Amino acid sequence: MNKIKMTNPIVEIDGDEMTRVIWEAIKDELINPFIELNTEYYDLSLKNRDLTNDQITIDSAMATKKHKVAVKCATITPNAQRVKEYDLKEMWKSPNGTIRAILDGTVFRKPIVVKGIEPFVRTWKKPITIARHAYGDIYKDVELIADGPGEAYLCFQSINGKEEKIMVHNFKDKGVLLGMHNLDSSIESFARSCFNYALEVKEDLWFGTKDTISKKYDHHFKDLFQEIFDNEYKEKFSDLGIEYFYTLIDDIVARIMRSEGGMIWACKNYDGDVMSDMVASAFGSLAMMTSVLASPEGFYEYEAAHGTVTKHYYQHLKGAKTSTNSMATIFAWSGALRKRGQMDNNLELVSFADKLESTAINTIEEGFMTKDLGLMSTLENVKILDTFEFLKAIRKNLNK
Repeated sequence: MNKIKMTNPIVEIDGDEMTRVIWEAIKDELINPFIELNTEYYDLSLKNRDLTNDQITIDSAMATKKHKVAVKCATITPNAQRVKEYDLKEMWKSPNGTIRAILDGTVFRKPIVVKGIEPFVRTWKKPITIARHAYGDIYKDVELIADGPGEAYLCFQSINGKEEKIMVHNFKDKGVLLGMHNLDSSIESFARSCFNYALEVKEDLWFGTKDTISKKYDHHFKDLFQEIFDNEYKEKFSDLGIEYFYTLIDDIVARIMRSEGGMIWACKNYDGDVMSDMVASAFGSLAMMTSVLASPEGFYEYEAAHGTVTKHYYQHLKGAKTSTNSMATIFAWSGALRKRGQMDNNLELVSFADKLESTAINTIEEGFMTKDLGLMSTLENVKILDTFEFLKAIRKNLNK
């Protein structure tokens, strides 16, 4: 069989622990036998980030800007325990946060729906896509502990010397403070990414903040979204028969729970972090969630939305069998290959990505799956496979 050729490379960003093991297995079983894989490789394992003082993370983001398409393995964001475990120079920042800030994009996360895995919310019939703003708020916060009585102020001194100052709180005893920010340019990119994605997939876009309480911060998000929609997207949405809808986030949560799904839910950074996990879990598993960072400038980074599966990794190192669900990582690869094919007008590559996804889904629907799905499947005669047996089962069907 002639392998499919790639004109331009995708940026390959390797990661940590069990997902790194799966990464190689996916390439060996499902990609290299069919494609002359063309990638520009970056090793974002925690040890290599430490060795390069995290420059490798920045380099991978800049390469994504150059080549426009990247696929990323799950990576460790170190805490104090990881610093000790890996003997790190310092507690390096989240690589995802670094890459997202450089690409200035929005993270779109959507469940992978298969027969036999029923959503826990009985009204949900269609996937719900979470569009998560990827800059600022508590992820760029500054914090301070007030160790006794005193006054705390929020102060802004403009470049022309004008100063604004308001009291945060008059502390009578000990307490804690937090300051956070966002940028108009990033909020506008967030809005345009959401509107463009809605047009691409032809689905309604819902957006909610708490502007009744946060009358300046959250209200600013609301105002910028509405201004951009009215000036640039209103007519396009109308032509496609789709809707942009804004309301308070607590109202959206209630509406989402009663809906049948099938919409894009735009969330501020932390809201999206929490709600994407909620939606993924309600549809079945974090390992059944696609994730793509899309920038309005046309950069795309596909990744798995879950962690590095540490527990399975240490079992794997001991030689024990694991049953790690690789679907999200498979779909990260298929998403990147499809986008590369679309950009290069490589129809063979696009077709292969489609076949890889449909084959992976069909394999599960035929009853062959990892333990996490097997425990919740309503199918009869389910066969639980280990990590590598599952990939081989997909490979067998893909060969057909």
